[in-house]
Amino acid sequence: MIKNSYIYTGSVIHKRFKPKIHNFSYKVFSLLIDLSELDLLHKKLKIFSYNRFNIVSFYNKDHGPRDGSSVVSWVKDNLKKNNLTYKDIKIKLLCYPRIFGYVFNPLSIFYVYDKHSNLISIMYEVKNTFGEQHVYIFKANNNESLIQHVCKKKFHVSPFIGMSSIYFFRLLKPGNKISIIIDLQDTEGKILYASQDGVKSDLNNKTLIKSYLKHPLMTFKIILAIHFEAFKLWTKGIKLIKKKITTNNNITIEN
Repeated sequence: MIKNSYIYTGSVIHKRFKPKIHNFSYKVFSLLIDLSELDLLHKKLKIFSYNRFNIVSFYNKDHGPRDGSSVVSWVKDNLKKNNLTYKDIKIKLLCYPRIFGYVFNPLSIFYVYDKHSNLISIMYEVKNTFGEQHVYIFKANNNESLIQHVCKKKFHVSPFIGMSSIYFFRLLKPGNKISIIIDLQDTEGKILYASQDGVKSDLNNKTLIKSYLKHPLMTFKIILAIHFEAFKLWTKGIKLIKKKITTNNNITIEN
């Protein structure tokens, strides 16, 4: 029986404040996967496969080291480097699954729990459309209902936003709902607001098929929406900012 993995159905919102106002939103569903249940999901869910093609699937190579090796081992290695507990832990990953073999995850979040189910770390896995990735690793305080993290932007994501800015992350621990808010600011104020919300459902054949039928081409829609909205920003006269550094898979330990 699938006990610790769920579906969250909701919306993504982006609001840009300068140099021109621009906003958009779209409906999505995400999976919160207990990584220890991946083999079970593969066995129990008819339209889901682990490291194999299916209507809906999850591949190791989409996350962590992105070389097909164990994502769990990668998380544990990074916890060890950060002097955090890495034994007897539970790792949950909030992400979009592949649909018909394709996915693009602008942001995936690892929630790491100790053996007492206390949240001890958050890992923000950020990707851009150039195939690059940067992971921001933070400690987490289980006693906080609202998790807040701040760090300098260290990774080129949008061709319309420079590097001299700061991320403000705010999120709730996954429960009946998820709420993820990211504010990006520079010295002159807020540049961007992005959020994702969702309502929890059990992960089973019925709910997964229902979510797929409501969003049959979701992952393709996400990448198309990113490029379409970028085109609209360009038509508004917003200046393109050239990417200066190539990043394959960087990791930073944040305070």
